[in-house]
Amino acid sequence: MGKLVVSLDNVVIKEFQITKERTTLGRRPYNDIVIDNLAVSGEHAVLTAAQSDVFIEDLNSTNGTYINGKAVKKQLLSNNDVVEVGKYRIKFLAEDAEDYEKTMILRPGAFGRAPGTIGAPPAATPPAAGPASIKVLNGGAAGREVLLTKVVTTVGKPGVQVASVTKRPGGYVLSHVEGSRRPSVNGQAVGEESISLKHGDIIDLAGTQMQFVQN
Repeated sequence: MGKLVVSLDNVVIKEFQITKERTTLGRRPYNDIVIDNLAVSGEHAVLTAAQSDVFIEDLNSTNGTYINGKAVKKQLLSNNDVVEVGKYRIKFLAEDAEDYEKTMILRPGAFGRAPGTIGAPPAATPPAAGPASIKVLNGGAAGREVLLTKVVTTVGKPGVQVASVTKRPGGYVLSHVEGSRRPSVNGQAVGEESISLKHGDIIDLAGTQMQFVQN
């Protein structure tokens, strides 16, 4: 899922591996990541992991939570994002698309064997996700097409409803990021888990309908 590198004045003071679904950050000793500083609230922020995606949410902290210098309430973390809490900088390190693909092709039976060992089972490579885009079907932006060239692409209106489309080795998935209403795919509401997308799927995001197109 990735790890967090906590630093102060450009000096790394701790590293934390994200291993569970919910990880809390704050000044109180019961948090998973404890930062004992008055600029940090007792319960400052929480990180939520959904498959390979990690979201951070500010828990109404006194001094706020910033990502790359911008105040956020809840946001999907991307590789190398820097979370700022008081004077502390917390760098999020995730496997990039290439490393993630390498991880996915490893089989349990291959562990513990030296490279090239006779009898090592061949690793099956999942099909690579081809070029894809999202086409807006209604509203003022009807006909507009957004190419999914990045590993993570966010769509929607901040503060109203936002979703993310993540490119993975085997395809694309849609996740809910923020908003009281959840997006839907072919009429099915997106829950806490991401939904896999296939060519022709209809996404509804706050009344705006979009079609997922994959070549």
